[in-house]
Amino acid sequence: MSIRVLAIGGSLRKESYNQQLIRQAQRQAPQDVVIELADLSDVPLYNGDIQAEGFPASVLRIAEQAAQADAFLIATPEYNYSISGVLKNAIDWLSRVPSAPFQGKPVALASASMGGLGGARAQYHLRQVLIYMDVHVLNKPELFISTAHEKFSAEGELTDVASRAGLDALLAALAVQTRRLQASEPAAQAA
Repeated sequence: MSIRVLAIGGSLRKESYNQQLIRQAQRQAPQDVVIELADLSDVPLYNGDIQAEGFPASVLRIAEQAAQADAFLIATPEYNYSISGVLKNAIDWLSRVPSAPFQGKPVALASASMGGLGGARAQYHLRQVLIYMDVHVLNKPELFISTAHEKFSAEGELTDVASRAGLDALLAALAVQTRRLQASEPAAQAA
């Protein structure tokens, strides 16, 4: 049975390096892993007044994708030493959905940046933000693609051999952790 991964990109720009990284992950995914992309482009800024009137359709759509997913891949840019407002906003909305569609599921983090640290500070900040979501963030391997503008082709393909190997390792580890958590679910439910 295939593992369903919902990929969330922290940039709205279609040709951002993190969106390209997600598309590369779709191409490189292990045979038993299917990666679907969440579209954050129409998620409104979080507002409790809007929530009181009912969750927006865009939030419910992503929550449904998350509920059906077995695992998550988040590719985040680094904006001012942190995650993007777009990504934080989506997490803020999804943390309020009563069904808690992320809870207990594994999450792999990746980042691509033109800077020398490859988005490392954003990933560490994202780990803090995800605590409330009650997910299992993979500790290793870590994937930071620095100087991304030199590692993607004009067609959006990740050409750097070491980065491609890092992506392979991350996706393989996510699959292993997903299977491990799925195998432990029946035992946890029986207890």
